[in-house]
Amino acid sequence: MSTSGRLVSIVYSPGPGSFNRQPLAEAELLAGYGILGDRKGGHPGRNLNILDQETLEMLAREGYPTGPGVLGENLIVQGVRLTRQPPGTRVRIGADAVVEVVRLREPCEKLTALDPRMPEAVVGRVGVMARVVSGGVIRVGDPVTVQS
Repeated sequence: MSTSGRLVSIVYSPGPGSFNRQPLAEAELLAGYGILGDRKGGHPGRNLNILDQETLEMLAREGYPTGPGVLGENLIVQGVRLTRQPPGTRVRIGADAVVEVVRLREPCEKLTALDPRMPEAVVGRVGVMARVVSGGVIRVGDPVTVQS
């Protein structure tokens, strides 16, 4: 059985600055790296930060700042709760790209600048770290499918 959703946001960091993020309508994912041109790409344990729309909406209701890239994520997906998937779960995005859940994302102290309750209050709620297994072009609106 597979779970399906869709990609609702792509954001990357083209240059210096911890939260200098820019939205994209499409991006190329590179195996073992992340988003082409992303200065934070290439780390083996965190090619991508992926967060789900449902969690973002919950955080917004609690008064946290949200929006594409605000919490440092690269991708926002809707209809798929990756935090409920075990490490090693593979997820297809669009026609060709496949990413693998590495671990839950651990929120860092930089989030304190956005809200003094963070990072402690959002542990387990800021998505997952993933590595790109197979690259390809992804676009906002693409299907996102957890592979069984």
